[in-house]
Amino acid sequence: MIKVRGKTDALLILIVVVLSTFGVVMVFSASYYSTLAADIGPYFYLQRALQWTLGGFGVMAFVSIIPHRVYYKMAPILVGLSLILLAVLFTPLGYEANNATRWIQIGEVTFMPGEFAKFAAIVGVAWYYSKYADQTKTVLRGFLGVFVLAGVYFLLIYKQPNLSTALIVALTIVAMMFIAGVNFGLIAAGLAAGAALAYRMIQTAGGFHQSRMTIFLDPFADAQGEGYQTVQGLLALGSGGLTGVGLGNSVQKALWLPYAQNDFIFAIIGEETGFIGCLLVIIAFVILIWRCMLIAMRSRDRFAMLLGSGVAILFALQVVMNIGVVTNVLPPTGVILPFISYGGNAIIVFMLLIGIMLNIARSDGPETAAQERKRTKRESRRQKREEAS
Repeated sequence: MIKVRGKTDALLILIVVVLSTFGVVMVFSASYYSTLAADIGPYFYLQRALQWTLGGFGVMAFVSIIPHRVYYKMAPILVGLSLILLAVLFTPLGYEANNATRWIQIGEVTFMPGEFAKFAAIVGVAWYYSKYADQTKTVLRGFLGVFVLAGVYFLLIYKQPNLSTALIVALTIVAMMFIAGVNFGLIAAGLAAGAALAYRMIQTAGGFHQSRMTIFLDPFADAQGEGYQTVQGLLALGSGGLTGVGLGNSVQKALWLPYAQNDFIFAIIGEETGFIGCLLVIIAFVILIWRCMLIAMRSRDRFAMLLGSGVAILFALQVVMNIGVVTNVLPPTGVILPFISYGGNAIIVFMLLIGIMLNIARSDGPETAAQERKRTKRESRRQKREEAS
């Protein structure tokens, strides 16, 4: 077994480097013809992807040296800030593109509160169930408060509209509730009620969310309309065969598959590298998620365990939903593939989360007797303060 405690998790870093490097290559390949058509230069997305990826590695390195317990103190502020930023989207500061208001724009700078919400929600839930660890089985404090928070996040993000991110944030919170030890019956009942309410909201609102929920059953029934992107993605996957048509030789990226460098980049991977390439990408993600889970399970304190679990859950949801959409197992939702799809805000958040995991792994080494006594005293004082409050 590969040891994780007390040292940098080299395997986790290696997987992130491999995925990110491959992502830059695939973004360049997938976006080449679209940049020519838009007359912005063939290297536009390549340059942007390189900048964001290198900046992301800088964030990862910096965050990896920050003690993860810092986030325990910052958790309520981070959650509050994320909710405020999501609300700001509905003010004149909200920037609309492609019929959605998902960005805050100040000058030339744009920021996606939905991506920040993923990080803030994980930290907030980990903090909450660490502070109230002895009340996780109660209805009010153990279940209702956090479930309502998941609902608030869902509503604020869904209204952008951004159903995919809304689902990921809400499901990450609910999964963390299960890991924290919340009564499973309450979670199941809450999920059923939430799913029914969300379905009713989508039905009432109509529009593209409702059509997306139905068209995936037979995208070829409207291959030139609502099912167009899904059909082109399936054609790309099917064209790749076992070994693919060769890197850079995709046909579907030649203005057939819209936004190929974003949420449907897995289809281009399938076309250019074939089944083998897709399988290797999936294996890399399985290793990444496994490392995050292993680090979480070996953590000495409850906050780090929940924090690491939340990161692993987030990555798992992102990967499953993205590949599920591209392969038409799930309705199209616009989820990007971590470290591979183009997206500046997303890569920074993902790298930040990996930095946190690296810090947890490194800080959970064997304790000396003196360190154990100090930690016990700190935890005792903290527990007394929390009981007094």
